[in-house]
Amino acid sequence: MTVPFLDLGAGLAELRPAIDAAYARVMASGRWILGPEVEAFEAAFAAYCGVAHVVGVGSGLDALVIALEVAGIGPGDEVIVPAHTFIATWLAVTAVGAAPVPAEPAPGGFHVDAETIAACLGPRTRAILPVHLYGDAVDMTPLLGLAAQHGLVVIEDAAQAHGARYRGRALGGLGRLGAFSFYPGKNLGAFGDAGALVTDDEQLCQAARRRRNYGSLARCQHDMIGRNSRLDPLQAAFLGAKLPRLDAWNGRRRAIAARYDEAFAGLDTVVPPPRAAHSEPVWHLYVVRCRQRDALQAHLAALGIETLVHYPRPVYRYPPYEGSGPARGSPADRLTAAILSLPIGPHLTDDQVARVIDGVSSFRPWGAPAYRADSSSSARARAATSRR
Repeated sequence: MTVPFLDLGAGLAELRPAIDAAYARVMASGRWILGPEVEAFEAAFAAYCGVAHVVGVGSGLDALVIALEVAGIGPGDEVIVPAHTFIATWLAVTAVGAAPVPAEPAPGGFHVDAETIAACLGPRTRAILPVHLYGDAVDMTPLLGLAAQHGLVVIEDAAQAHGARYRGRALGGLGRLGAFSFYPGKNLGAFGDAGALVTDDEQLCQAARRRRNYGSLARCQHDMIGRNSRLDPLQAAFLGAKLPRLDAWNGRRRAIAARYDEAFAGLDTVVPPPRAAHSEPVWHLYVVRCRQRDALQAHLAALGIETLVHYPRPVYRYPPYEGSGPARGSPADRLTAAILSLPIGPHLTDDQVARVIDGVSSFRPWGAPAYRADSSSSARARAATSRR
């Protein structure tokens, strides 16, 4: 038996009649730019997220860029971003001419928090861009309080958090704006690139609709500098067919995560993901930490179990951003050297889950393998990135 990291074909097979019907409907409509399919999905996803407005765009990166633009972030501004995230979070800040300022992950976990962010504040800070990494919620209440205290805009990167909740509220709608990606491997994925931004602010919504469509809401009326980043009607129809299954698929992910948690709790070779009382995660990824990560990955590969690393280095270690982070040995450096993502797709069978558990449990590394993050207050102070 082999265990794929994620079986996208199984999701297509489950929904084949609905997907085929969506395709036929769009092709017959002759409306292949914006139109009723996009509007229908925007309305359905707004209701699902508990927000007033959704604006469908071409990708998750475009959603972040447009959110920053309509929030007034631009050249000369600084935006606080996680050091440990996918590079798109940083690229969006760079795209609007602002400077990304990295905050280190808080000790013991994957996310930034209000304390590590506070150490990054400066006179040019205009916004905070928290990432609900792996489908798990950042602790938003203290972060929003910090933002309010300093007059900062909060834009949530919810690209991995479709359906996740923070203290009962859906992610994406807690800040002034939120951004989602519908990349095929996401919990709610299209069959190509697609994205959306969400907001309760009517003015920001209308500005975003103009930005995505050449600065226009009506033909040949261009009120601002815009771009071409419109959610494709075919992708909107596919997403609309998938959306009713999202909660069930997320439920399956939660069940698999619970099995992993129970099985790995007594091991000294890996550390399961942290759990927080404020979060109802959707387990876009299930990420363990292991001091001998590469050996564990090779061990699982030999057993036919596919794993990935999300993400292998902090963003400030990539060439475009070299020099913007701390010296080697930072908290993000140590974290990214230890993380490994295990299979957790909603179509993983019980036998495949058992095989992953057996594979991880049978790992026998040399030496003392366990990863243990320092959770002391002194470590927390060291984890914060301060430029002053």
